[in-house]
Amino acid sequence: MVMKVEHKASKGSVGVESFQERLRLRLPRHLYNGKQKYLTLGMADNPENRKLAEAKAKQIESDIAFERFDPTLAKYKPQTHLTLVAPITEDQQQTTLIELWDKYTDYKSKTLSVTTINKDYKKTKNHIASLPTQKLSEPVIIRDFLLKTLTPNATKRVLTQLKACCDWAIDSELISSNPFVGMSQKVKVAIHHETINLFNKSEQEQIITAFERNIYYSHYTNYVRFLFMTGCRTSEAIGLTWGHINSNLTLITFCEAVVEGNRKDTKTHKSRKFPVNQSLKELLVSIKPSNSNADTPVFKAPKGGLIDAHNFLNRAWKTVLSELNIPYRPQYHTRHTFITNCLEAGVSVVQVAKWVGNSPEIIMKHYAGTIRQVQVPEL
Repeated sequence: MVMKVEHKASKGSVGVESFQERLRLRLPRHLYNGKQKYLTLGMADNPENRKLAEAKAKQIESDIAFERFDPTLAKYKPQTHLTLVAPITEDQQQTTLIELWDKYTDYKSKTLSVTTINKDYKKTKNHIASLPTQKLSEPVIIRDFLLKTLTPNATKRVLTQLKACCDWAIDSELISSNPFVGMSQKVKVAIHHETINLFNKSEQEQIITAFERNIYYSHYTNYVRFLFMTGCRTSEAIGLTWGHINSNLTLITFCEAVVEGNRKDTKTHKSRKFPVNQSLKELLVSIKPSNSNADTPVFKAPKGGLIDAHNFLNRAWKTVLSELNIPYRPQYHTRHTFITNCLEAGVSVVQVAKWVGNSPEIIMKHYAGTIRQVQVPEL
């Protein structure tokens, strides 16, 4: 840390300092009950800006002497980027961000799944490792680097995770203040609403037929049928075993999911019951092996084992749909299609929500606008 003190401030005096090659004012401790506070000026340390900083310091000293000092500092902020900041504590100078993140990850690993730790927390650690500084005393440098190298959405996520890490570190008495408070909220991101473009009945039939006839991917035909018939999440279909279906094949319990090869509970961490209709029962009867046990997956990869969701989407799904004369939509739209078809058939929002593992509010928010009402009902 490089810091030059331009003149020593006595009691009631305002000091001018150069911190990280930027000018700031050091305010008298007695104004804030003995706590050291600074006013950052957002100006580079050069002769011209130093004169401005000294003039600002004298203005504040004058206001202190004549008892007209504004403790909120609003009076001394002609530019919006001037902010009041807390002093950099000793623990923030010595503790590195990646050290904190490793300790935080170890703590969270006791309650989170291995998949979440290996995927999300490892990704954040990679971002931290690429930072130009690991110092908690330099959060602005960290923020600006993230904004330059990541999308606004990704930057917002990383800053949110860093704040959570430092909140935990404060509770754990590893540091005394959080330098990332409020940062993520100031990152502006564009809001993109996914367009729900359903598969109509004809398109569903074309897709299933195309899978049946494809010499490379016909193995997945019943898997695709199941997705259309249940609207379940991809990870739930992959994680489904014969032990999750009752003996007479009339009820499915969605209670597990497989994400990147790891078995875990469902996205909502709740199990749900799904009633099997006649057409779905016929499908289950036709594919159930005679030697299955409770742990046998209902749907397997062509060579056995679990289906790889990414491999299926990028190879099988995209290849098969590219051969059809229909607009391409991701495989997850099988879920959107099922939900909307149920709503159009008159199934209540509450019931559909229970079947697919969403809240009624989410169903109304995302799917109410997709329901096609051909005429005004007789009331």
